[in-house]
Amino acid sequence: MDLVRDLEALAEGARLSIASASDDRALEELRVRFLGKKGEISAVLRGMGQLAAEERPRVGEVANRVRDEVESLLVLARQRIEDARLEQELRGSRIDVTLPGRRLLPRGHRHPVTRTTEEIVAIFARLGYEVASGPEIELDWYNFEALNIPADHPARDMQDTFYVDGAAIGRPEGEGAVLLRTHTSPIQIRAMKRAGSPPIRVVAPGRVYRSDYDQTHTPMFHQVEGICVGPAITFADLKGTLAAFARAFFGAGTRTRVRPSYFPFVEPGAEVDVSCSICGGSGSRSGARCGTCKGSGWLEVLGSGMVHPKVLENVGFDPAAVTGFAFGMGVERMAMLKYGIADLRLFYENDLRFLEQF
Repeated sequence: MDLVRDLEALAEGARLSIASASDDRALEELRVRFLGKKGEISAVLRGMGQLAAEERPRVGEVANRVRDEVESLLVLARQRIEDARLEQELRGSRIDVTLPGRRLLPRGHRHPVTRTTEEIVAIFARLGYEVASGPEIELDWYNFEALNIPADHPARDMQDTFYVDGAAIGRPEGEGAVLLRTHTSPIQIRAMKRAGSPPIRVVAPGRVYRSDYDQTHTPMFHQVEGICVGPAITFADLKGTLAAFARAFFGAGTRTRVRPSYFPFVEPGAEVDVSCSICGGSGSRSGARCGTCKGSGWLEVLGSGMVHPKVLENVGFDPAAVTGFAFGMGVERMAMLKYGIADLRLFYENDLRFLEQF
């Protein structure tokens, strides 16, 4: 039995067969024929058990060489067939790719909430704010405690939300309750802790969750909140920043006013109104009371205030050395005011007749 001669003959047969293969199917059949578990090379090697021990290394060396050669021939043959296929396509009928399409497909539309979020963020980016993000499943400490809202604070009733089983999502015990965030203020806490020291100036867009559902509330909605902390930041800085934002968002002639209000994480706190864009702030339109501002000439748009000293202490900042202001707005509310939308639920009904208007 001369296995070396059989292997050399097998190699020669493989060279001729692979060279004449004309498609991928033929190559696959040859691969199975020569290299498969029941292929010709394996059949030859099964006879090695009958060889003397000193002959086996030489036969094994030849077998490995033949196997490597067959594999290389198959790779080269596949490339040859692929090149021939491409050449045939190139020599075929030509398509003029510069011609316009036969039918223009309808263009999509960015959702009004997305458009509004991007516009708000872009305005604050021009004012020097960076964009920050954080988890939507949040710890109670970031969502409430660090924002000066302890467990027994009545403000928690105004932000009733959805709690999560911490063990089910891998939260270690002892880290406190886990919930869907009720505002994007936790991002501000995380951004301040991450920065370590002032100054800091960020906006935090994102989804938030509260258990509300009516004409002006949904269980999930969007917010953009911002914070600016540094030496000698004043309430005048807050008013100037929000006035500049309102003019950029609603129009150059927009006026703003600030009314005292209460939020646990700021002191003092304020609601910010803008002059009605429908009636120009007059309270009437075409001789009748303006339905948008209900005759007041003003529209409430956001909450704001000076960052509470307790909040600064919770992130390791010294309230005696730095101050700051914060603000927050609902994106859906801003979109409703800008585009004249009466029902918040329209944003989430996926009605193309509504979405195609934007």
